[in-house]
Amino acid sequence: MLRVGINGYGTIGKRVADAVRAQPDMEVRGVAKVSPDYVAVGAAEAGYPLYAVDGERIDGFREIGVAVAGTVDELVADSDVVIDATPSGVGAENRPLYERHDTPALFQGGEDATVAEVSFNSRANFEEAADAEYVRVVSCNTTGLSRLVAPLYETYGIEKVRATLVRRGGDPTQTGRGPINDAVPDPVSVPSHHGPDVRTIFPDLSIDTVGLKVPTTMMHVHSINVTLAEEPDDEAAVRDLLADEDRIVTVPGYAGIDGAGTLKDFAADAGRPRGDIWENCIWEESVTLQGRDLYCMQAIHQESDVVPENVDALRALTGSLDGPESRALTNESLGIGFGRLEDRPRRTVDRTAAD
Repeated sequence: MLRVGINGYGTIGKRVADAVRAQPDMEVRGVAKVSPDYVAVGAAEAGYPLYAVDGERIDGFREIGVAVAGTVDELVADSDVVIDATPSGVGAENRPLYERHDTPALFQGGEDATVAEVSFNSRANFEEAADAEYVRVVSCNTTGLSRLVAPLYETYGIEKVRATLVRRGGDPTQTGRGPINDAVPDPVSVPSHHGPDVRTIFPDLSIDTVGLKVPTTMMHVHSINVTLAEEPDDEAAVRDLLADEDRIVTVPGYAGIDGAGTLKDFAADAGRPRGDIWENCIWEESVTLQGRDLYCMQAIHQESDVVPENVDALRALTGSLDGPESRALTNESLGIGFGRLEDRPRRTVDRTAAD
């Protein structure tokens, strides 16, 4: 049983903790937090041993009735692997702590790629993490792009990827983020950082990305054009290829899911914890071919799509399972896949008719 410590219990950390606990070959050794707040209370109520960042903060947790098992230093010492889910930039500062205890660690995509030996995507380069001590699970957007690129690259080859990323202004809890009433090029220069980040997974890939932020907390939306090296037989062949990917959901037209908000509502109706969507959601009707140029649009849930990747990265780093075995076990334990969309026959809907 792999003992996993989780340093940081925010948007990603609490989701990763629940996902690790759902695995039959892992246990959560504990979670570490900076602040005594409602999230700390939730961690205690969930039964996770709680660790403070340092001894000076322990009294603050006790004052709100939360027991503290120790400090993060002790958590790292008692863990086989640590998942660092701290805010961007803090993970790099924490690496000396993990080195001091000789504890392997996973970092998140907000860190620079130099923080780890390998940037990781389970579908694309699982095996590269096998001999690493430190692995970086790439960001939500890079994860989503890599999942899409991998089957296209393998099946048809790729000459060029061009992606416009329409990004949420902030997560639901990030009240200080924006924009509030604007659409902001972010960055205004081209390419955005996402293309170079994808190349940490696909070093030879030609990819340009453009980014902008809009006033929503729902999901990111990608508008993508891929020039393929070989022309597919038809659009149906591409749709079938993508539908066969276990962490891609092709959203059929009949479902009436016309945006990120509807996707989130669907996920909540489907009983997903926190309304999470671990999969890429590609609108089936957006998959269009013009010669070798493929176009499509996909939605990426920024709070959760990296969660199964963290679980797989643990197995890759420790060598306990190979890629297909790990992904299958992770998918089964988390319930990945929207059967109610995938198992029904496709039909078109007249969008002019009243709902």
